[in-house]
Amino acid sequence: MKTLDRKLLRDLWSIRAQALTIALVIASGIGGFVGSLSTHDSLNEARSRYYAAARFADVFSYAKRVPDPVAARLAELPGVAEVDARVVQDAQIDLPGVAQPLSGRLIGADLAQLRQGLNRLDLRAGAWPAPGSHEVLVSEAFARARGLRPGATLHALLNGRRTRLVVTGIALSPEYVYAAATAGLADDRSFGVFWIDRERLAAAFDMTGTFNSVAIKLRPGASPGAVIEEVDRRLAVYGSRGAFGRDEHPSNRMLTQEIREQRTFGVVLPTVFLLVALFVLNVVLGRQVTTQRDQIASLKALGYENRQIVGHYLKLALLIAAGGILLGIGIGQWFGRYMTGMYTEFFRFPTFYHRTAPWIVLAGSVAFLAAAAAGAWQAVRALVALPAAEAMRPPSPAVYRPLLVERLPAGRRVGPRAKMIIRTLKRRPGRAALTTLGIASAVAILIGGTWWRDALDYLLDVQFNAVYAGDLYVGLVEPAGSAARHEFARLPGVLRAETSRSVPVRLRAAHLSHRTTLQSVAPDAQLRRLIDLDLRPVPLRAGGLLLTDRLADILEVRPGDRVRIEFLEGERREREVEVTGLVREMMGVSAYVDPETLARLSGEAELANSGALRIDAGQRDALFAELKRLPRVAGVFVKSAMLDYTRATMARNILIFTTVLTLFAAAIAVGVVYNSARIALAERSWELATLRVLGFTHRDVTVLLLGELALETAVAIPLGFVGGYYLSGLLVQMMSSEFVTIPLVIAPRTYAYAGLMMLAAGLVSAWIVQHRLSHADLIAVLKTRE
Repeated sequence: MKTLDRKLLRDLWSIRAQALTIALVIASGIGGFVGSLSTHDSLNEARSRYYAAARFADVFSYAKRVPDPVAARLAELPGVAEVDARVVQDAQIDLPGVAQPLSGRLIGADLAQLRQGLNRLDLRAGAWPAPGSHEVLVSEAFARARGLRPGATLHALLNGRRTRLVVTGIALSPEYVYAAATAGLADDRSFGVFWIDRERLAAAFDMTGTFNSVAIKLRPGASPGAVIEEVDRRLAVYGSRGAFGRDEHPSNRMLTQEIREQRTFGVVLPTVFLLVALFVLNVVLGRQVTTQRDQIASLKALGYENRQIVGHYLKLALLIAAGGILLGIGIGQWFGRYMTGMYTEFFRFPTFYHRTAPWIVLAGSVAFLAAAAAGAWQAVRALVALPAAEAMRPPSPAVYRPLLVERLPAGRRVGPRAKMIIRTLKRRPGRAALTTLGIASAVAILIGGTWWRDALDYLLDVQFNAVYAGDLYVGLVEPAGSAARHEFARLPGVLRAETSRSVPVRLRAAHLSHRTTLQSVAPDAQLRRLIDLDLRPVPLRAGGLLLTDRLADILEVRPGDRVRIEFLEGERREREVEVTGLVREMMGVSAYVDPETLARLSGEAELANSGALRIDAGQRDALFAELKRLPRVAGVFVKSAMLDYTRATMARNILIFTTVLTLFAAAIAVGVVYNSARIALAERSWELATLRVLGFTHRDVTVLLLGELALETAVAIPLGFVGGYYLSGLLVQMMSSEFVTIPLVIAPRTYAYAGLMMLAAGLVSAWIVQHRLSHADLIAVLKTRE
C-alpha cells in the first residue's frame, strides 16, 4: 500500500464522525433525488404502459342523442382509426346498509368492445356480464371502498325506475385511473363507475338505436385538433358538448399534473441538498486541510508533487461521498417504493410497481461526486500553492483589537468570556457566516418539507367550510326550473336550500381558448360563496363575468376585457361578455355569472342542475331516504363524508412524508453543526488547553467553544425561517396547477417544530464535542512544533 493511501485511511479514521455526518447529508440528497425521480419515472411508465395496453382513446365527445349510423360516418373522417359509441348516464346508487345516496356513472357499451376495443377494461376479479342482463362490472376503487365483491347486489335509479343490478366482476379502466365525479377531489366511497350491456342501459333511458358518448382512436400522425373540429361540426345538431382531446380528459389531466409535480419536487429539494452537501464538504475539508498544514509541507519537502497531494484529498472527499451515495441509493429505493405505494391509493393501474432507471442513479451520483471533488479542490488549492518552507511555519497569529462595543460605556459590563466569543467571530466573519448559512439551510429545508400539512389543512378548511358552506350537494339528472329550490326546501330536515346551474362552455379571447364550466351564483347565496384566498367575499356584478385568476392568466385577460362564450350544450350560442372581476380561488378553473345573466346569455329560462342544502343532522337519515326516491336526483355528495375521507387518506401520508423530510433536515443540521463544533475544537485545542492550564474551568472553556456555535445557531434559525418561507413559495409556484393553487400558509407550529429540531441537533452536537473536550490530553495538546 502506498504511503499516501495509508495516510488516507488514517485521516479517514481520525475524522470518522465528521465523515459520517457528511455522508448522511449526501445520502439525504441522493435519497430525495432518487426516490422522487424514480417515483416520477414509475408513474410515467405505468401510465404509458397502461394507455398502450388498454388502447386509450385520443378524442372524446358527449352529446344528447346521436343516431347509431353517425358513428360509422365519424369512423370515415381523415385521421380516425376507430370509433366506440356508447351510452353514458349518471344515476343514483343505493347500497344495502348504506343510508347515504351514492353517485354512479353507468357506461353502456358492447361487451366485446369492453374486452378488446378502445378503453378496454382490465378484469381484476369475477366474470364479464352476460349480454342483455342487469349484470355490471364495478370500478375497483369503489368496490374496495365499499367492500363489494362479485355476487353483490345494489340498486340504481335508472330514468326514475329503481333497478336491481348484480355485480359480476371488478374492473379497471384507463378513463378512470383517477375517478372523480367532477374535476376535483375524488371520493371513492361516494362515486363509482359501472359497466353494463349497452342495449340494456339504452332501453332503460329510451335511447335504443342512439348513443350519447363517443371515444375515438386516431391514426399515427393524425392531428387531434383537426379531428376535434370535424367531430364538433358533425355532432353539433345532436346537442354535442364539444369534443376534447386526451389532454383535457379529467382523469388524464389529474395524472399528468401529479407526474409534473413529482418531477418538480424531485429536482428542487435535492438541489438544495446538493448545495448544502457541497458547503459542508468544503468547510470540513478546508478546515481539515488547515489542521494538516505542517503535514502538507512535509510531504512537499519530501518530494511529493502538488497533483499527488491534491489527489490524496480528492480521494478523501470522494470516499466520503461514495459512502453517502451508496447509503442514499438505498434510502432512495425505500423512499421511492413508499411514494409509489402511496400513489396506489389515488391512481388505479393494473400493474404499478416502483422502478429505478439507471440514469437516475447515475445522474445523482455524478452530481454529488462532482460536488465533492469541487469542494475538495476549493479546500486544498490554496495550501498546496504555498512553498514548503512557508507551509511549515505556523500561520500568522490573529490580531485582536478592542471591539466597538468595548469602547462604549455599556461595553464595560460585557464579561471576558463574551468578549472572547465575539472577538473570535469578528476574526473570521466568513467562516461564521458560512456556518450560519448552513444551519439556516437545514431550517429552510425542514420548513419546506413540513409546511404541506398547514397548507392542506387551510385549503380543506376554506373549501369545505367557507366556500362550500352547505352540508349536502345534490346533482340533478336534467336541469329543472325555479321550483326545484322550493322542492328541496320542503324535504325533511332541510334548513336552507339553494340551487345553481353549471354549463359547459369554451371561452375565447383573441387566439386563446379554454374549455371550462360557467356557473351561476345567486347574489344572496350562502352555501356556495365566492371567496378569495384571503377569505374575503368577492362581489359578482350583475351582467358581468367573474373569472378565477388562473383562468384569466390562461386567456390573458383582465377586468374590462371582453371574452366570447361558446355554449357547448343547448342551442350552442355564442355571446360576448365583459370580464368585471377576478377571484383567487384555490381549486378549479371556472367562470361565474349571476343566474339572470346566465339565462340571458344561454337563451333559456333560469334553470338549475344542482342544489346545496343545509340540514338538521338529527333528520339526516330521513332526508337520505327521501332523496333516494326522487327520480331527478343523480347523486348526493355529503361534505362531511368527503372531508373525513380526504383527511384520513392524506393524514398518514403526510405524517410519513414529514418524518422522512425531518430526518433529512436533521442530517443536514447535525452535519453542519457538529462539523463546525468539531473542527473548531481541533483548531482551537491549543488555545483552550492553555486556558485550562491558566486556571479556567472546564465549564469556562466549553462556553468559549460552544458559545460561538450558540450565537451562530441563534442567528441562523430566524434566517432559516425566512429561507423556508421563500423556499415554500418557490415550491408553490412550481407545483400549483389549474386544478389547485396551493396556499402559502405556514403555521407557527411548523416554525416552532423546525426551530426545536435545530436546537435538538445543536444540543446533541454540543454534547458530543463537550465530551471530547473533557477527555482531551492537555499535555499532548500543548506540545508544539517549535
